[in-house]
Amino acid sequence: MFKQLNLPTYSFRTRQTESKIQIFDEIRKKFLVLTPEEWVRQNFIRYLVEEKNFPASLMAIETGLKLNQNQFRADLLVYSKGGNPLMIVEFKAPEVKITQKTFDQIARYNLTFMVPYLIVSNGLNHYCCKVDFDARNYQFYKDIPDFGDLA
Repeated sequence: MFKQLNLPTYSFRTRQTESKIQIFDEIRKKFLVLTPEEWVRQNFIRYLVEEKNFPASLMAIETGLKLNQNQFRADLLVYSKGGNPLMIVEFKAPEVKITQKTFDQIARYNLTFMVPYLIVSNGLNHYCCKVDFDARNYQFYKDIPDFGDLA
């Protein structure tokens, strides 16, 4: 169906409608058109929930934000147990290379949310960093931290 990702293999509910394949999104509780980017999103969310102990109830997909009079959507926003924004995750299709432009995009989104953690993934490469607002720099992690390890 879609390219094997650099993530564990999961099974999903899918269906064929007209000429499109759809995948069931467990967070939004509805079927969505299965694009390469959606394939990465669904697999990565499952990875966060099943392998890294992120509560699905603390995730919001395509959260709207406004920057300089323009509307954008964060692919995934994760909240802390206290209900505060904790992490933004930006997804790209597997054929899209992760570049500085990708990091610039998520950094712009973070001007609105001011979260301490950022992740960018194309399903093959995953980058996670902690934002140090005082020093104005980023600390990159070798692996995605477990939800319980996020401060």
